[in-house]
Amino acid sequence: MKKQTMNRDWIATARTLNEALPYLQRYTGAIVVVKFGGNAMGDTDAMAEFARDIVLMRQVGVNPVVVHGGGPMINDMLAKLNIQSEFKRGKRVTDQATVEVVEMVLTGLVNKRIVQAIMDEGGRAVGLSGKDDDLIVCEADDPELGFVGRPVECNVQVLHDLFAAGIIPVVAPVATGMDYLETFNVNGDTAAGALAGALKADRLLLLTDVSGVKNKAGEVVTQMTPEDVRAMTEDGTIAGGMIPKTETALKAVEDGVRAVVILDGRVPNACLLELFTEHGAGSLIRRADLEPVRPRT
Repeated sequence: MKKQTMNRDWIATARTLNEALPYLQRYTGAIVVVKFGGNAMGDTDAMAEFARDIVLMRQVGVNPVVVHGGGPMINDMLAKLNIQSEFKRGKRVTDQATVEVVEMVLTGLVNKRIVQAIMDEGGRAVGLSGKDDDLIVCEADDPELGFVGRPVECNVQVLHDLFAAGIIPVVAPVATGMDYLETFNVNGDTAAGALAGALKADRLLLLTDVSGVKNKAGEVVTQMTPEDVRAMTEDGTIAGGMIPKTETALKAVEDGVRAVVILDGRVPNACLLELFTEHGAGSLIRRADLEPVRPRT
């Protein structure tokens, strides 16, 4: 009985690979920017699974870019250093002392942990911040927020150089400013969207702790146009923490990203389900004039 079960498992695995072939071919050479954050970052097994998915994507010819957050780790370090932190309109007020901690935590502890996870799964990865090679240049987003940046320029040649070398870039959302020696803290989703737009990426995957954008009935909307997003925001269907993510998606699509997907990063193999299966995962946002690449029922 055990042997028969194993054979059935092997057949199912072979069938899955066979069904994935058109999507593997579809994404060969494509640039996919993945915003990684949430609960998965603090879980060793979830981190390893995410890293394995990213390595597999690179192995089959996709050019992934990982952009990460790290809010809980920043909070922990600020508490250890007895530095008070406050939030306004959902964004961290970042003074000079805070931005130094943000840079230390994101470019050091968090970034290198993700790089190491990818390396442990057999990939090649290099950690960067937005300050490296002027990858992300910012100006102040709001004077009340201090050193919180809004990207005004992305110089992505370094990412293309890494793609050519078969290396996966892992980017911490810390950026340089327009003035000498300025450092800015950048929202992770915002940084991912800016890089995706500058790269004219095929996909921007925003991994979250929810299953996607939901309608008034609580059902995940699997495909949306920018017009749909604006209408759902105006009538209050899209609200709270989902608004910044959909705003990032709209800006990315406007900047030339083919499609943005908001999906649940807690689901095992979420990125692979989105890219390499018939129905995808989460909520896909794309221009109305682009044909859907799969049914997504």
